[in-house]
Amino acid sequence: MTGSTTPSTPHRRMTPARTLIFAIVAGMAVGNLYWAQPLIEVIASSLGVSSSSAATLVTVTQVGYALGIFLIVPLGDVLNRRRLIPLILAVSAATLLSAALAPSFAALLTALGGVGLTTVGAQLLTPLASELAEPERRGRVVGAVASGSLIGILLSRTISGFVADLFGWRAIYGIAAAVTLVLAAVLRTVIPSLEPREPVPYPRLLGSVFTAMSQHRAVGPTLAICAASFAVFSMFWTSLTYLLTAPPFSFSVSRIGLLGLAGLAGALAARRAGALHDRGWSVPATGIALTLLGLSLAAAWAGSGSIVALIVVVIALDIAAQSIVVLGQTRLFALPGSARSRLNTAFVVSNFLGGALGSAVAGPLWTAGGWAAVMTASLVIMVAGLTVWAVGRRRLAETDPEPDSPVGASTAAG
Repeated sequence: MTGSTTPSTPHRRMTPARTLIFAIVAGMAVGNLYWAQPLIEVIASSLGVSSSSAATLVTVTQVGYALGIFLIVPLGDVLNRRRLIPLILAVSAATLLSAALAPSFAALLTALGGVGLTTVGAQLLTPLASELAEPERRGRVVGAVASGSLIGILLSRTISGFVADLFGWRAIYGIAAAVTLVLAAVLRTVIPSLEPREPVPYPRLLGSVFTAMSQHRAVGPTLAICAASFAVFSMFWTSLTYLLTAPPFSFSVSRIGLLGLAGLAGALAARRAGALHDRGWSVPATGIALTLLGLSLAAAWAGSGSIVALIVVVIALDIAAQSIVVLGQTRLFALPGSARSRLNTAFVVSNFLGGALGSAVAGPLWTAGGWAAVMTASLVIMVAGLTVWAVGRRRLAETDPEPDSPVGASTAAG
């Protein structure tokens, strides 16, 4: 059976050290997408464009990322990932350097589209981690690597704000390029040698993404729920920049970035969400997380004038959103077959299309009705997500894991 067997030799297991390195690289790769988010006003002023135009930097990066996931990540099911992943990271470093040197807004927009297209290392590493992990630890390993990605999103805001205050907004892209290149070299030694995969023509490989989606009843509602969560997550953080730069807060970009540390607490708390899947609690835990996300949005609306209330909201919202993502991703990786990279492609493309939509509508909603308009739209999306969960609970539970999957292993052990 291809693609679902457990590694039998020690050098091919997901050791704690390998898991940590995968998580760090995943965090850096995904964090590259979000350096611009707290810098929208600074970049707009520097390059002589409006704030709403500058906000499209985040949207273009996310759309580029979704394209990269669709066009590149499926290759993880057929190519040598020990070569593929470091190569993709090296190309990503080049696009980051282009962003640091961009002479105009149009050049920066193009460079960040390239960053999005190539910074897909995390989504190649996560299915690889799932494949290398022992079945009874798969949820925890996926949770750790996926949480690295989520922590990278949050820390990127804090780091970019401080670097921009000290050295200007271009510096963060130069630093990110150097770090990404170093991590590419590290991964070349950390990723174990793997058996060659059966070659598949590229057009057929891309088409098989949709085939893999249609083979399992749990895929559709999982993608819809996680995309809704990610749209709200992105809309909230993009709009939070507008809220905190305006009176009564009037925060600098570095102070706005500090809120990423509050979100980090939420990410660390959500790190073990994958273990809930290992215990067979994925579906009810997803419902609880969706409810918490909705309550967090309501609290953000009510407490928009208090920084203490917003910090509490950030922690709760990040716990909820990240738990939904980790549980959804682990559920897909527990499905039988050898198409983990392709299922992950569908998963991340839908998430980041949702994220791109959230970022795109945040500016117009803020202009039209401020924070209240943003929160209203976010709550409508969350109600839709909860409806999908309630209607599709049986389909979500029908992951039909193989005997060596986390749920199957737990069942057998019980």
